[in-house]
Amino acid sequence: MITRLLAGTATGLALLSGTAYAEPVKGAPELTQNALYKAKPSKVSCELSKGTSKASTRKYITELVGCLNSAWKPAIKDFEPVKVEFKEASDKESCSTGMEISGSFSEICATSIQVRLADDWIRAKNDLAVFTSVVRTWSGVVTGQTGIGKAWWGMQNDGSESLMNEQNRRYYLQTDCFVGVSAKTLGRVVKDWKPVIKVQDFWKNRYQGKTANRLYWIEKGYKAGKPGACNTWTASSSKVA
Repeated sequence: MITRLLAGTATGLALLSGTAYAEPVKGAPELTQNALYKAKPSKVSCELSKGTSKASTRKYITELVGCLNSAWKPAIKDFEPVKVEFKEASDKESCSTGMEISGSFSEICATSIQVRLADDWIRAKNDLAVFTSVVRTWSGVVTGQTGIGKAWWGMQNDGSESLMNEQNRRYYLQTDCFVGVSAKTLGRVVKDWKPVIKVQDFWKNRYQGKTANRLYWIEKGYKAGKPGACNTWTASSSKVA
């Protein structure tokens, strides 16, 4: 089995045993028939103002995560609210990769969202980068608390690199779709998703899929406003290329 060594994974991941999964995925109900797909987040009025100071940016992020907690609580069984932890400015190390990052970033660290604030987010006149990063990180909360992340992490691939790569794209395209759902539930108006998907993670992710497919899934999640639109595990291979 090829080892699935990736950064930015959901919390509580563990290897599972089982049969190899076909394309589209079969025999993995945690992925294809997850209870999340029948649920719906609550619409939350989330009025955010970032400002260009450290204090205002910290407040923005804290309020954003609070809004996401409120929105997703009804959709996830036994939901555990997530807190934000702010790293010291001198601490550039990612807890998930061990990499040193010079700029701002957010990631899941244990059961919280950890954020390092640097001048790029603080001084930015718009909130595109910080909103996108935090909401994208939040998608890992969703996969972590619903069992999707754990099931993905333990998927068998029979030593096939191409199969593993497709499984990974299914996962990351689903997290893109959840970004769209989150944006819709928070009442954020997005008319053009291209700038959103161009916002880079702090690590280079080669499993995000083609630009056209990323746009397809994030727009699908946004239009529906429900995670049921985000079942990449039953989609054709062409939709997750």
